[in-house]
Amino acid sequence: MAAIGSHCSFRSEKIPLSAPSSSFSGVSIRFPRLPVASSPRFPVIRRSISCQASSATSLSSSVSGEAKSEMKDFLHIDDFDKATIMKILDRAAEVKALLKSGDRTFLPFKGKTMAMIFAKPSMRTRVSFETGFSLLGGHAIYLGPDDIQMGKREETRDVARVLSCYNDIIMARVFGHQDILDLAKYSTVPVINGLTDYNHPCQIMADALTIIEHIGHLEGTKVVYVGDGNNIVHSWLLLASVIPFHFVCACPKGFEPDKETVKKAQEAGSSKIEITNDPKEAVRGADVVYSDVWASMGQKEEAAYRRQVFQGFQVDETLMKLAGPKAYFMHCLPAERGVEVTDGVIEAPNSIVFPQAGNRMHAQNAIMLHLLGF
Repeated sequence: MAAIGSHCSFRSEKIPLSAPSSSFSGVSIRFPRLPVASSPRFPVIRRSISCQASSATSLSSSVSGEAKSEMKDFLHIDDFDKATIMKILDRAAEVKALLKSGDRTFLPFKGKTMAMIFAKPSMRTRVSFETGFSLLGGHAIYLGPDDIQMGKREETRDVARVLSCYNDIIMARVFGHQDILDLAKYSTVPVINGLTDYNHPCQIMADALTIIEHIGHLEGTKVVYVGDGNNIVHSWLLLASVIPFHFVCACPKGFEPDKETVKKAQEAGSSKIEITNDPKEAVRGADVVYSDVWASMGQKEEAAYRRQVFQGFQVDETLMKLAGPKAYFMHCLPAERGVEVTDGVIEAPNSIVFPQAGNRMHAQNAIMLHLLGF
């Protein structure tokens, strides 16, 4: 039975204005031109606020027949089509340029609030979301592990309904993937997946933006991930099912990514997908070599064992030489220097780790603008 509840919802009607076009990788996108003067020009927004009964299941992002470009939530990259993903990346680049110029007149989130649920602590996720939402005029509210205890102290479906009455958007960084699915199912406002044990879509959007900035395009590049077949790999695979590029995951036997996700990416037919146990062969000809910690949050008791199993999978200077002089190094951070990557590789001129981290905010700003209708 569909869950019915009384929820506060915000509806926006956008009056379209003429707009210029912009594009990445051959995809032409149109969106409102951002202001560079003191008199901003934005789409006129008419808002109405209502508290009404609504079906939770009808609001799920998996509703049959819902257009991919009109998804309520940002849970998986492949929930969206190529044009929409590229539109978001285009918008991220434009808003980033505006903020870097020092212009602070673009305040689409003025009067809006965002609830940020953190079952897992994080520096980058919290600061990037909170700062980004603030710079665009909004107010973000941090809810730490002890503030809600979602699923323990209060059921996820109740948390979703309550927060929907107070906030315009919800971001959650949780352990179980079902938690983010349930939040989206019962929330009447957009929900953003800030990370789950299964995937990390905001990180990969930032990564895609970084690759476009440094290489000029994402399509046709070769991205080689070396390490554990974790949630980062799953998000890369889901992106590869939408945008064509060559993705390789080099990991020890027994630490491969989820088989169904690999199959999904391969069957999409957009990209060349390889899963291998040979990092040296994998990195040859790579445009990007990517790494992550070998033991993620919740796996620290396995750290000593994993260090033994992952011998030979450290990204060091020798491995980067095999990749070639034009290969960039990326890491989603935090990094354990001397474990999955050497200090020399992180600090090398071809390391784009810190621009990559900075782009978390800009990619997420664009995601929020898309979901909130700006």
